[in-house]
Order: sequence, then C-alpha cells, then structure tokens
Amino acid sequence: MDRLDQLRVFARVVECESFTRAADTLRMPRSSVSTAVQALEVRLGARLLHRTTRRLALTEEGSLFYERCVRLLGDHEEAEALFRRDGAPAQGRLRITVPGRFGRLVLAPALPEFLARHPGIALEMSVTDRPVDLLQEGIDAAIRVGALGDTSLIARPVGALPLVSCASPDYLARHGTPRTPADLAGHQVVGYASPASGRVEPWEYARGGEVRTLSPPRRVTVNCAESYIACCLAGLGLIQVPAYDVRAHLEAGELVAVLPDYAAPPMPLAFVYPHRHLSRRLRTFLDWAVPLLRTRVLGAGGG
Repeated sequence: MDRLDQLRVFARVVECESFTRAADTLRMPRSSVSTAVQALEVRLGARLLHRTTRRLALTEEGSLFYERCVRLLGDHEEAEALFRRDGAPAQGRLRITVPGRFGRLVLAPALPEFLARHPGIALEMSVTDRPVDLLQEGIDAAIRVGALGDTSLIARPVGALPLVSCASPDYLARHGTPRTPADLAGHQVVGYASPASGRVEPWEYARGGEVRTLSPPRRVTVNCAESYIACCLAGLGLIQVPAYDVRAHLEAGELVAVLPDYAAPPMPLAFVYPHRHLSRRLRTFLDWAVPLLRTRVLGAGGG
C-alpha cells in the first residue's frame, strides 16, 4: 500500500470511528486497515489514535494530522481532475469561517441550493465574530469586515458595507433624538468591544470629508453583534451597526435611524484566504458566495 492509500485509510477510519466500518466501506479486510494505520504511525513517529475496546479517538497529534490529511487528499483529487476530459466537478472538504449574522441570515439559508449544485463538496462553516488564524486553524477562507491592515492574506473584495446609527423607539421617547454628534454626550450608547483585542470601538461619523470619533457614555458593553443589537432593541442605548444587520428591525419600526447627516464611512467587506492558488472547491464557493453577499447584504447586483 502506497503512502496516499495509507492516508485514505486513516481518514476513513476517523470518519467511521471504527476499523471495522472503515474496512467495510473500503471493501478491505479489517486486518489490512489496521496494518495501514499502524504503518502510518510508525512512519510518522507519532500515535494518531487512542484505541479502546469501545471506541476510537484522535490523539492531539492525530487531530492535527487529520486536518492536513483531508486537505491533501482533496487537493490530490482536484489535481487529477485537471487532466480529465470529463470535466470532473469540484469536490472535497471546504472550511470557512464567517461572522455570526452572515452565517445565520445569509449563507445558511442559501446553502441547500449550493450543496445541491455541487454534491462533491462537504462544507464546514464556523460561525464566530472572533478573527481566526486561517493557517493555524486550517481554514480555507473567511469573511472579514473592516480594513485588513498589515496582513499576508489574499483578499477578494465584496463591496462596502454601509453603517447606520439607530435606537429603539422606547429609548428615544425617554431620552429624545440626537440631532448632531455633540448631542451624544447626553445619551447612552451600547459599547462594542472587539472580540480580537477587547478594545471598545469608538463612535465614528463623517463631516466635511473628515472622519471623526467620539466616546459617548455607556453602561453596557458587549463583544458580539447579536448581543449588540439585542441591547439596542431592549432600549439600553444607541448603536452604530452595518445597515444590513438591522434592516428588518428598521422596516418593522422596532429601531429608528438617527443622525442620518453624520453617517460613519462604510466598512470594506471581503473574503480572505491564505494562498494565491485557489483549489477548485474554494474558487467554486467564492464564485457563488460573492454575488450572494452583494445581492443580499449590500443590495447590489451580483457579478
């Protein structure tokens, strides 16, 4: 058995959580499956699996190796497909990470259509507002909101995300409606702490072509978008948020836009990935997801 076959056997054992079930699906003797995994462990000089009479579990080394093993097998299959005349479809596992509301409101509802169109792709979607180290955590691509700064990641821009300042009708009835940024000194805002740094984001506004910042009073600070909007709906203060995130609440009258003449500058929205060479499965996903975000988040035409 060559090295690539050993990787395939190991991956199947992990997925089946059983040597016997893996052997059945591979149509191999159980002894051959066990021998292949043992030979792989000897070659690597590391134990990959904890074996007990009841179950199998990956060791720490096994977990790290499995992540790279699956990606390697997928890349190998795609490399072979490049030279097939039948135009083999994209296939393999794809791992992405997206902010919570993008995952819940945009991507998840649209995924059935994508997966039906590309049955060879298995998608793992991590939903978190925390910035993830793509290389360290084995992620193929991520959605990032805001300036990327100094980074080695490759970006595929989606567009600019408009921001809106808003509050609940109840809050405005109790505290009045601010007319200028100076009025915020007499109001409460809900603070938003960056999940990456813990730094509370300042209140931004544009005036005369210049971006300015304020730090209005606050009693509540959160570190995720869902809680940020929930606090605003509860009347705890004003927030400054991507317009898409509160579009439904604004249309329903549950939130009211304020300070329209002092809008903060829009935030860049992009997919980022660690390598210039894109696998076919990632390229296929981006070609589907970028127009989806432009249409459903930015309200622009796909393309």
